[in-house]
Amino acid sequence: MATYKKKGFKAKDKKEQNQIDDAKFETAEVFHSLEETATKSEQWIEKNSQPLFYTLIGIVVLFLAFLGYNKYIIEPNELEASNELAFPRKHFDEAATAGSGIDSLLNLGLEGADGKYGFIDIADSYSGTDAGNLANYYAGVSYLQMKQYDKGIEYLSKFNSDDEMLGPVSLGAIGDAFSDINQPEDALDYYEKAANKKANDFTTPLFLYKAAQTAMSLKEYSKAVDLFTQIKEDYAKSDQGKDIDKYINAAKYAE
Repeated sequence: MATYKKKGFKAKDKKEQNQIDDAKFETAEVFHSLEETATKSEQWIEKNSQPLFYTLIGIVVLFLAFLGYNKYIIEPNELEASNELAFPRKHFDEAATAGSGIDSLLNLGLEGADGKYGFIDIADSYSGTDAGNLANYYAGVSYLQMKQYDKGIEYLSKFNSDDEMLGPVSLGAIGDAFSDINQPEDALDYYEKAANKKANDFTTPLFLYKAAQTAMSLKEYSKAVDLFTQIKEDYAKSDQGKDIDKYINAAKYAE
């Protein structure tokens, strides 16, 4: 015969009843603890509401100031510097194709004329902008073309770029300058920096080759072997990779 069970639950014995009572007590303690924590949090917030409010206002003000500084100071300054760069770049580009009078064109690019800034002024007046940074590069290259190596190194050293081509080329140009003034140790250092700046199929093998040749002139033959070998392993199809075994063997037998 089916047994009818009454609604509700009754503990079978005293032990089970005690377990139920303990569970109820623990649950009550947890809720009491949560209530106390919530009360303390509310009291702390109420007590510190004014400082919290001012802190929040301060954060908002700083954020708005940052946005305003970018919009009304940085962006217009960048645009102005970029516009100023057009005049000296025109003369720099003309010097690259001119048959004669190159130095006068480069000087116009460096110093400016007719109320227009040259690379030197732009680099100085807009030092925090991308155009100001780029002006250092153009000034450095201009000085190198005029064989004023110290100034060329000075301005190129101020230039910084993560561009895949421009970054390595600027470092390699400093290496060329040191090579031209017979400071091969410094030249080697910058050629290696140029080779390692941004790996690509054009600048990397070029500056590895220049570094290896400079190492040969310094009689650092093992270093030259390593550099030539890197070209063979990673850039065999480059211009510098042609006949690279000849250079590797020359470095090995020179030891």
